[in-house]
Amino acid sequence: MTPAPAPPTPGPTLLDLHPAPAALAQLVIAGMQRRPRQLPAWLLYDDEGSRLFELICQQPEYTLTATETALLEAEASAIAARLGPGTLVEFGAGSARKVGPLLRALAAEGCPSTARCGYVALDISAEHLRQALQRLSLQHPCQPLLGICCDYSVLEALPDHPLLEAPRLGFYPGSSIGNFEPQEAEQLLARMRVLLGPGGKLLVGLDQPRSRERLEAAYNDRAGVSAAFALNLLTRLNRDLDGDFQPQRFSYRAWWEPVHSRIAMALISRCDQTVSLAGRRWSFAAAEPLITEYSVKYDRASFAALAERAGWRCAERWSDPAGEVALQLLVQADSAQMPAAG
Repeated sequence: MTPAPAPPTPGPTLLDLHPAPAALAQLVIAGMQRRPRQLPAWLLYDDEGSRLFELICQQPEYTLTATETALLEAEASAIAARLGPGTLVEFGAGSARKVGPLLRALAAEGCPSTARCGYVALDISAEHLRQALQRLSLQHPCQPLLGICCDYSVLEALPDHPLLEAPRLGFYPGSSIGNFEPQEAEQLLARMRVLLGPGGKLLVGLDQPRSRERLEAAYNDRAGVSAAFALNLLTRLNRDLDGDFQPQRFSYRAWWEPVHSRIAMALISRCDQTVSLAGRRWSFAAAEPLITEYSVKYDRASFAALAERAGWRCAERWSDPAGEVALQLLVQADSAQMPAAG
């Protein structure tokens, strides 16, 4: 007799740790006082910004998403075998559209009888978590799913939950580590080590350095979606901080900075102008940039050094045939050598 299929697990659970809202005005004022002016990159991701970023990922010049997704699909079994059984914890899950191949491969690995294994998505947006978990529950009906609304960059510990009793396997795709300054990136990796606990492993997606032409094209797509994404920041500032930016007075540009191995993305003032924002007046000179974000590109050696400073050691590494995108597995270094998370 053919055994009956396993019943689906209960629906996904969402834990809201009620992350404190950022002091938006203070952050923006501090950024506007910098030279060059630079605002936190997460400000780009309101509802419209998130929609536009999904479109950026579909542009032919921006190959990171498609290449990384194909790499995950091709290497999921090998990655899962190296990770071992456990609960996958995705940092900054967003739409959680890349995790499927790993979930299927890890399910085949089984789990210790003393713990339940599944998927835990961490994100600061409760609504994004709800949508992502609802979609994943339809695609993986037997997979236990948990969402935690939190700011993982300052979280001291993950909450108690049966899924987190299993070994914790971190997942941080999309080369998102590159959006942080190197010192901030080191602190973030150290924080992830704390959250994953002793013996935790971490799989990090990395966009590799390549020609200036390829990189600048990726962030200056011909359809103008990257420009719309950046300009939407001004709309958000007008809405949330009573600003009076006129977006047509700014243009968007991204360029490669080889000294820092990073792409800089900025809104460039088209003229001398003064704007109101957060109760203050700010003057822009013609051609003055407002940095919206950076994207640091780490080669193999520089990322290994960064990881080592944060208490990790590079283990296996998987790459696409052209060597443009890598998935780097990190394992924890000896505890005596681990720096504290900053």
